[in-house]
Amino acid sequence: MTDVLTEFPKLIDPRTGSSLMGRTVLIANTSNMPVSAREASIYTGVTLAEYFRDQGYHVSVMADSTSRWAEALRELSGRMEEMPAEEGFPAYLPTRIAEFYERAGYMELLTGEEGSVSIIGAVSPPGGDFSEPVTQHTKRFVRCFWGLDRQLANARHYPAISWLDSYSEYLDDVSPWWEQKVGTSWSENRRDMMELLQKEVRLQQVVKLVGPDALPDSQRFIIEVCTLFKNAFLQQNAFDDVDRYSSIEKQNLMMDIIMTYYRKGSEAIKRGVTLVKLKRMNVLQDIVKMKFTIPNDQLEEFEKLKARLERSLDQLESIYG
Repeated sequence: MTDVLTEFPKLIDPRTGSSLMGRTVLIANTSNMPVSAREASIYTGVTLAEYFRDQGYHVSVMADSTSRWAEALRELSGRMEEMPAEEGFPAYLPTRIAEFYERAGYMELLTGEEGSVSIIGAVSPPGGDFSEPVTQHTKRFVRCFWGLDRQLANARHYPAISWLDSYSEYLDDVSPWWEQKVGTSWSENRRDMMELLQKEVRLQQVVKLVGPDALPDSQRFIIEVCTLFKNAFLQQNAFDDVDRYSSIEKQNLMMDIIMTYYRKGSEAIKRGVTLVKLKRMNVLQDIVKMKFTIPNDQLEEFEKLKARLERSLDQLESIYG
């Protein structure tokens, strides 16, 4: 919390141009404070969010962490001599978690304006055990889960969100919105990339046993594409002026270029082009750096980059065809 208080005033809000603290409310209840204060903090935060929501604002609540809040709830329950349930938590733990998350939502106010509260609750399971009660009950209610991976964090891959452990059950709800904004290719590209990431996990297990040379070029190419996707799309630098925020149009165009590389590259391998030749294309380095070099207001550069990629692949195919 000390770092937040010292660093947040220095951060500039790209929307207003002033300090980020101008649109931020902090509620600090550290572990050395009374247990009743820690138990009440989560309600204080969401109540303040509803206060601003009723004024027509769109509010984001970050609760870090609901596990510490649940531990305070367990301690209070024990002091009141209530019957403990799983792992000592009170039997009403699922109800309290559900009551907290159901206070999020988008609504029309009595004034005719619209306001919303979005809740992001951080869960800190002891020892990374996702089977403990707070994690399990949270996953029951929120329908969306971002699982952080310690290995990604150690590798300096931020945000360290595991693309296989994480999921969203809102896909069918948001797909029409995405397709309206950026076109119908979004759903297809997302589905194909998720399949590639799952294939890559199985291929990496083979690589650990027998080495990459045992795989054909078509399978090694899947590993290369997934590595490109992780570095050029999933990894983000919050301190870079260009990469700290990407519009949905930019995200879709970056995804489309990577999937074009995979689809056309796979066809080229079938026609005899080697993986080494694909990896040596000059345009590939520009694709790796595209999130840093192309800002949100120069999206036409992505079309030029895609055209260069297609020309390079066509030239390889013509040589080997």
